[in-house]
Amino acid sequence: MQKTALVTGGNKGIGLAVTQYFLNHDYNVIVIARDFSCFELATHENVQTVEYDLSNIESIPELIASLGDIHVLINNAGVMYSLPYDDYPQAQVDRMIRLNIQAPVTLIQAVSKQMIERKNGRIVNNASIAGQTGHPDIWYGITKAGLINATKSFAKILGIHGIVINAIAASPTETDMLNVVLEERKNAFKKLAITGRFGKPSEVAETIGWLGTISPEYINGTCIDINNGSFPR
Repeated sequence: MQKTALVTGGNKGIGLAVTQYFLNHDYNVIVIARDFSCFELATHENVQTVEYDLSNIESIPELIASLGDIHVLINNAGVMYSLPYDDYPQAQVDRMIRLNIQAPVTLIQAVSKQMIERKNGRIVNNASIAGQTGHPDIWYGITKAGLINATKSFAKILGIHGIVINAIAASPTETDMLNVVLEERKNAFKKLAITGRFGKPSEVAETIGWLGTISPEYINGTCIDINNGSFPR
């Protein structure tokens, strides 16, 4: 039986690379995003696109119920504004919390119901090094730290039902999100990385894909660092 992976924000950046990974491994892929105008895999026979704003938390359970069997959930979608901590509009704070914390948690709750019935399933949360080290975008760092904690909490809750849930914490990666980062900060990070460069979406996607498919089930409730030695622990 061909399995299905649900990838939020799977239309660009790391999410697009994750979508490609699962297609390469013979999965059907459901991609949830707000805009598919530049999605190069939209016509792929094994891709289903769902236009949806994940800040609409209340309707997520209904959405999931309409999508059929989901064997792997990749919580990839997120937002970063790079605003100063003392000049952060409440609307942006609220939206970030909804997209970066509430949406992934609600998706886990909704998708895990069918995983519990099957007694198997995999969930991977795309967190960030910002949730480990602190970040100039205070609310971004807070939400990513929360997502890492949610991963650990849900692993304890869902692991007894055969569900494997992990997170990854990548350092800056070559995606559109870098466009809101100041050049000074980007240069400072490159000096910390062993190879003096940013990560590539494919490198992060390979790790997410591995966790979502064949990683040992004993790797559960953890967060894998992808930072090229910039934050060794």
